[in-house]
Amino acid sequence: MDRRIFLTTAAAGLTAAAGTLPAMAGTTGRLPAAAAPPSAADGVGGAGAGEAGAGGAGAGVGPWGGFVRSVEELRAAIAAAAPGAVVTVADGTYDVTEPIAITGKRGTCDEPIVIRAESVGGVVLQGPQTFVLSASSDVTLSGFAFRGQTATFDVPPDCKRIRLTRNDFQLADVEGLHWVMLRGDYTEFDHNEFHDKSKLGIFLGIEGAGTDQMAVGVHIHHNYFRDHSFPGDNGGEPIRLGVSPRALSTAAAVVELNLFERCNGDPEAVSVKSSGNTVRHNTFRDSMGGIVLRHGNGTRIEGNYLLSGQNGIRIYGNDHLIVNNYVEKIGNAGVVLGSGSVRDHYPGEPSKSRTGNDAPDRVRIALNTVLDCESGIVGESHRTLPPLDCAVTDNLLVADSGELVNMPFQDGITWSGNIHWGQGTDGNAPAAAFTRVDPRLATGTDGVRRLTSGSPAINAASRAYPDVPRDLDGDHRTGRTADVGADEYSPRRPAYRPLTPVDVGPHAR
Repeated sequence: MDRRIFLTTAAAGLTAAAGTLPAMAGTTGRLPAAAAPPSAADGVGGAGAGEAGAGGAGAGVGPWGGFVRSVEELRAAIAAAAPGAVVTVADGTYDVTEPIAITGKRGTCDEPIVIRAESVGGVVLQGPQTFVLSASSDVTLSGFAFRGQTATFDVPPDCKRIRLTRNDFQLADVEGLHWVMLRGDYTEFDHNEFHDKSKLGIFLGIEGAGTDQMAVGVHIHHNYFRDHSFPGDNGGEPIRLGVSPRALSTAAAVVELNLFERCNGDPEAVSVKSSGNTVRHNTFRDSMGGIVLRHGNGTRIEGNYLLSGQNGIRIYGNDHLIVNNYVEKIGNAGVVLGSGSVRDHYPGEPSKSRTGNDAPDRVRIALNTVLDCESGIVGESHRTLPPLDCAVTDNLLVADSGELVNMPFQDGITWSGNIHWGQGTDGNAPAAAFTRVDPRLATGTDGVRRLTSGSPAINAASRAYPDVPRDLDGDHRTGRTADVGADEYSPRRPAYRPLTPVDVGPHAR
């Protein structure tokens, strides 16, 4: 079976509100405005100790940091660093033939140990090795360009509260090499860039201790993933959030405000194989990869833009909420509600069962806008177990070709309040499931089609959504009844919009 497309061989939820999620450092809830490139110190905390770099090689190196000009001086400064230390590496290119150990270094939440480049991207670490962390906490690595490493950059389970920020990753493009693996609790991974990979292997993986646990509380935001061109059937994901043996482990990861462009290494750009996660306000553009809930339960997919790619959102597992997403011009299906080879995963199940597809139960697909895709919301019939107790409600489906709905298993699905429009056929949507009416959309300066003041979608939702307080743009869902689709009509400027490269990566504000 070719996994490079979302199979749609049909015959023709998590209820916690986003506002209740724990606050995450570095996230404002708004998109950053373009600005002058920051220094490596921006956003990493710590005092200005160690800035006395002009005094020559190794000047001022001590427990509070210093300015270093060689790999040997860097190792010595890390070994001496105490909480609050800032170690600054002079701009230049450094050959790293042996690991740079960060062992037993413990900052504090208020006084992390910061190891940074003099300027963002100004320090190039090249060669087979890189930093190797162990038994450390509250350490920040900022502003480095990693080039040609043949070993995975690993944050192991015995490390906590590690932050990787404003780094540029282009490790060796060798078969099977995963570039970064996060396995420590409460890792923050932000404003980094991955690019130019053509071989088997993922950009970023999140796992945990042992064989069946996930790291808890990982926060991935404002990163730029681009130009992964592995031509195989699978194995080139930009983000893999778990693996099948860890599916029932609750990660509580937040993946938000990241940009994916030309990510063609796998049909799964964000592959979720764990439980209890949030994937929100990301942008996927011109990519084969979409968002796939492959294993695990209780994940919230909210407010994402999937634009001009091949695959949209595909769902397996239980108790997911798919809400407020904007899916436009996808070459295959906009949303796929999968079928199962197993009913549910369970602890201790055989490995063959665990790698099977868990039929969706209690999944809600609501308040999404799906425009001009090959097909709108569809199912699968090549597996025998159907969805159960799922709901498809108050979505806006518009297309001038193809089918808006193609769902082979109907008994386990509740339909209501959807709006259909365009020359695309209604497919096998139940007659009571939708109204065919022009939603009166208008295209904004950001290319997003939103409701206009006279739209019949306004206040037309068929049910209340107390766990969806905001829409795609960040506007409040006002009144007793929400508007149909991802957009709640408002004349205000959107707080969220599709991301562009100036919003993410090492040089973004």
